[in-house]
Amino acid sequence: MTVGVIFRLLAVMLLWASCFPLITLGLDLVPHLAFAAMRASLAGFCLILIGLLFRRPIPRSGRSWALITLVGFGATSLGFLGMFHAAEFVSPGLATVIANAQPLLAALLAHAVLKEKLTAFGKLGLITGFAGISAIAWPGLAAGTEPDYALGITYIVLAATGVSIGNIAIKRLTGEADVVMAMGFQLLIGAVPLMFLSIFTEDISALTWSADFVLILGVLAIFGSSLAFWLWFTALENVELNRANAFTFLVPIFGLVIGSTLFDEQLVWPQAIGIVLVLAGIFFVQHGVRGKVSIQ
Repeated sequence: MTVGVIFRLLAVMLLWASCFPLITLGLDLVPHLAFAAMRASLAGFCLILIGLLFRRPIPRSGRSWALITLVGFGATSLGFLGMFHAAEFVSPGLATVIANAQPLLAALLAHAVLKEKLTAFGKLGLITGFAGISAIAWPGLAAGTEPDYALGITYIVLAATGVSIGNIAIKRLTGEADVVMAMGFQLLIGAVPLMFLSIFTEDISALTWSADFVLILGVLAIFGSSLAFWLWFTALENVELNRANAFTFLVPIFGLVIGSTLFDEQLVWPQAIGIVLVLAGIFFVQHGVRGKVSIQ
């Protein structure tokens, strides 16, 4: 693995870890779903533009478009719906940890849908990881001081489930469509339900077109989505997926550092133990699934 590939992978993990903090900062400036729809749309247009500039082929078959639509509904519609609502109720660092437990859900779905075998080591990882999520969520649920905390956890699980569904569809898309164009179109398709939900349920006039909002939206869409995706797949051209996936352990760590620095986020000991269990569970799952699914 070259220094350039390592740098790209580290950049991707930092960009992904920055998403929840940036969403939290932007929620006071724009309705949730409008924010999500704008991020998805802008990111999708950027990826399609990149694909056109590099003469990437547009998907042709009906099967490819059906899978792209499924990715859009899962990873973007459900994923962004959960992510943007969760940021209102759960601190960014903890949200990043729980959301990046996606390999656990992906392993379950791959086992059920793709018939991928889960070894005893992988099953241990699932048990360990879900125990860690429970430990992270328990202090807030037990305290009862934040009535919407449980709702926030539910939204995070919804987001992780949606992304996992999208990953299963992406697995099916392998070799059938250009990755950059497929992801660009899925973002645009996934933005449509978010847009309609926003129109019918939110007060769009509450949108504040300020320099702060434009900056946050641009960083989330262009850097947190388009650039991160581009760097991720260019890195995968030069390194095995399993080795690249090992870097995803850094996302929760980066997220916690950002949360403690910008939001004065404090962890109690059950949550610290839970974070260790989640990371251990992801490690066990990644080494206990035959024919692994990408967790991104």
